[in-house]
Amino acid sequence: MKTDDLIEALSMDVTPEAGVRPRLALAAGVGALVALALVVLWLGFRPDYPQAFGKPMFWMKASYAALFALAGFWCVERLSRPAGSGRKGLALALSVFAVMAAISIWRWTSTAPDARMPLLMGHSWRVCPRNILTLALPMLAVTLVVVRNLAPTRLALAGAAAGLFSGGVAALVYGLHCPESTMPFVAVWYSLGMLAPAAIGAALGPWVLRWR
Repeated sequence: MKTDDLIEALSMDVTPEAGVRPRLALAAGVGALVALALVVLWLGFRPDYPQAFGKPMFWMKASYAALFALAGFWCVERLSRPAGSGRKGLALALSVFAVMAAISIWRWTSTAPDARMPLLMGHSWRVCPRNILTLALPMLAVTLVVVRNLAPTRLALAGAAAGLFSGGVAALVYGLHCPESTMPFVAVWYSLGMLAPAAIGAALGPWVLRWR
């Protein structure tokens, strides 16, 4: 059998109906529960919890993280199959970031110069990306195991997509702890926190996703 024929045959077998989406949804559920446990046992909830649920910025952060998680899910679901492409998921992630960046730049430029740095740095810029990465790592491990049992051929891209998926879910849960409420802060530090597991996934993908 030719290589192209083999890839085509595998592509027919590895479909969403065959269990790709349910497995990834399970990975998201496990990852979210582990991240929530880490928030409860390690970071703690934000001081104004649960009043935060009534604040628009809480839902803005949640929507931003959720859309990144959705983009990652879309990417990894495609890339878990032979010759799959994550272009549409990547386009969604870039579009969401572009909108957030544009709003953040507008907010920055419309603020008095002496008040700009607090908008960007907040009180937790040093730990925000690191905390999101820490919350994402358990889900990244689970997602890589799921993808490894499927049929990816673009291993670095599939690993990066798994990391983006995990980072988005972790950032969503992290909002239960983080009280920062400015768009420039979220655009920079939340984005870095979500991209960090994507970078790790891209580095690990060629090693842990290889067919054996």
